[in-house]
Amino acid sequence: MMIPVRCFSCGKPIGHLWEEYKKRVESGEDPKKVLDELGLKRYCCRQVFLGHVDLIDTVAKYKKF
Repeated sequence: MMIPVRCFSCGKPIGHLWEEYKKRVESGEDPKKVLDELGLKRYCCRQVFLGHVDLIDTVAKYKKF
């Protein structure tokens, strides 16, 4: 739901890069180019960004029991 602070596999800090990645991809830039420029070279880190679905707004609507 929220981007993890570190990569699951290698432990590299990646959470601080999410906002910039999201902004640049929504503006029309190629995701591959953006990931390269952000310094995400390992496939494990890249898959966290490419496979992430932002559901926090959807889940926030529901009440916790």
